[in-house]
Amino acid sequence: MPLNIDFQQIFLHLLNFVILFAILYFLLYKPVRNFMRKRVEYYQNMENTANENLARSEAAKAEYEEKLNAADDEITDMREKAQSKMKEDRARRLEQAQEEANQIIEKARARATAEHDQIIESAQKEITEIVSEAAEKIIQSPEVSDSFDQFLDTVEGDNK
Repeated sequence: MPLNIDFQQIFLHLLNFVILFAILYFLLYKPVRNFMRKRVEYYQNMENTANENLARSEAAKAEYEEKLNAADDEITDMREKAQSKMKEDRARRLEQAQEEANQIIEKARARATAEHDQIIESAQKEITEIVSEAAEKIIQSPEVSDSFDQFLDTVEGDNK
């Protein structure tokens, strides 16, 4: 052995190293690798669960927003229907009030016309009575009677 290299010692050290490597591999590396794999799986599962929960919550949020928008649209539609119904009711009531006002005015005109006719008729009767009384007084007065007789005599004389 020229350099004092003992190949038998090197092979024994290599064999010890291989044996140590195999023992460490089976005792440490495999369990650590399994532990790390399980840990990665655990955190991966947690991330997947969190993503699923996030996706479900976003879907629920979208659904609630859609329902809220639908409710807002429904409220808007109901408000518009109520407003149109109020306008129709207002127009109908206004029309009824106008008709009632027209009827009241027509009745008032009819009453006024009837009262006017009655007043004129009453006035004509009074005028007729006054004229009759005046004519009676004129006819009964002696001066008028003489004047009337003269008039009649004159008219008879002219006719002959």
